Amino acid sequence: MPEPLRIALLTHSLNPRGGVVHTFSLAEALQSLGHAVTVFAPALPGQRPFRPLSCALEAVPVGPAPADLAAMVEDRVGALVQALARHVADRPFDVFHAQDSLGGNALATLRERGVIGGFLRTVHHLDDFEDPRVAAWQQRGFVHADAVLCVSRTWCELLRERHGIAAAQVPNGVDLARWSPRPGPADAALVRRLGLRPGAPLVLAIGGLEARKNAQRLIEAFVRLRRERPGAQLVIAGGASLLDHGGYAAACRARIALDGLTVGPGGDVLLTGPLPDADMPALMRAADVLAMVSLREGFGLVVLEALASGTPVVVSRQAPFTEYLAEHEAGWADPHAVASIAEALAAATDPARLRRAATAADGDPAAVPAVCRRHGWAASAQRHVALYRAQRALARRPRDAATAA
Repeated sequence: MPEPLRIALLTHSLNPRGGVVHTFSLAEALQSLGHAVTVFAPALPGQRPFRPLSCALEAVPVGPAPADLAAMVEDRVGALVQALARHVADRPFDVFHAQDSLGGNALATLRERGVIGGFLRTVHHLDDFEDPRVAAWQQRGFVHADAVLCVSRTWCELLRERHGIAAAQVPNGVDLARWSPRPGPADAALVRRLGLRPGAPLVLAIGGLEARKNAQRLIEAFVRLRRERPGAQLVIAGGASLLDHGGYAAACRARIALDGLTVGPGGDVLLTGPLPDADMPALMRAADVLAMVSLREGFGLVVLEALASGTPVVVSRQAPFTEYLAEHEAGWADPHAVASIAEALAAATDPARLRRAATAADGDPAAVPAVCRRHGWAASAQRHVALYRAQRALARRPRDAATAA
C-alpha cells in the first residue's frame, strides 16, 4: 500500500471564488483518501475562510491590498515565500501544488533558491493584464512548473498552442451531499431575508459585476426578459476579488438605473455581494435558472452545483461548457448577443417548463443529473494523486534528493 503523501496546496485567498472553492474541495477529498494536506492562503488580519476546512489551513498574514495590482502581487508572493520556507524547514512536503499565479510565483522562487525541488500548477484560466509586470508574473507562475494541470480540454489546448506546454487534464467535481434539490430548514428564511418574490421567475448569477462574467449583457438581457416576465427578479451574488472591477461595476449599476429597475431586497435586481457559504445551497434552490453567460471560464463550477440542486442553467455556447454539458443539459446562448441571452432565459423561465421542473423535483428529489455523477471530487482527488506520485521526487530539495540517492 503506497504511503500517504504530505501535500501543500496554495490558493490566492480565503474568499469564495471558483479557484478557492476548487482548492478547498480538492484538499478535503485528498484528506479523505488518507493524505496529509495543508492549504496555504494569504489572509488579512482576523480573516477567516469562507467555510471551515477539514484539513490543515495556514492563513498567511498580509496587509490590505495596495491600489497598485503589481504591488499587491509582489507583497503576497513574498508573504507566501516566507511562510512556505518556514514550514519546509520544519516539516518538508512531498508535493507542492499551486492553484494560481500567486502560489505559482512563490513556488518558482523557492525552487530557484533550492528550497524545493519542483512543483505543480493548475491553470484554471488566464487573464489579460495591461501591466507588463503582472503579465510576466502570470506566465512565470506556470512556465516554471514541472507539471501543469487544467480542468478543461480547452485550456490544455491553449497552453499547448501558445506556450508549448503539455498540460494534463484533471476533472472538477461537485459535492452531492451539499448541493441537492431537497429543501433545507433555512430555505424559507433566506427567501424572506433577501426579499425574493414568490412565484416570480428568479434568475441567479454568481460572480459579481465583472467583465469576464459578462454581467452588463446579462443585465440588458434581463431587461428584455421582463417584457415577457414582468415580475422577474435578477440576483447577482458574490464578487469578492483581488482584481479591481470598480469601473465595470459602476457601468453595470448605471445601466440598471437607466432601465428604471429597482435595486435591493424585494426589488427587480439584488446585488448581494459575498454571502455566507451556508446560504448558497438555499439560494441555488430558490432560483428558477442559473445564468452563466461568461466570456471566459476555466470550468464553471457553479453550473454543476446548480444542476445538482435541480436548477436549470443557461450557459455560453462555447468551451468549456460545450466540453462537459450535453445539448439537453443546458440552455445555450451566444454570450456576445443580448438577444440570444434573453431568448435562452425566456425559454428557461417558461411557466409550463417551470411547472414541469417543479413536478419532477417533487417526484424524485434524489435524482442526480448524469453530468454531476460524472464529476465527483473523489475521482478528481484520485487523478491528482496519480499525478502527484509521478512528480513526488521533485518536491525534495536538491541536497535531500542527492542524500536519498
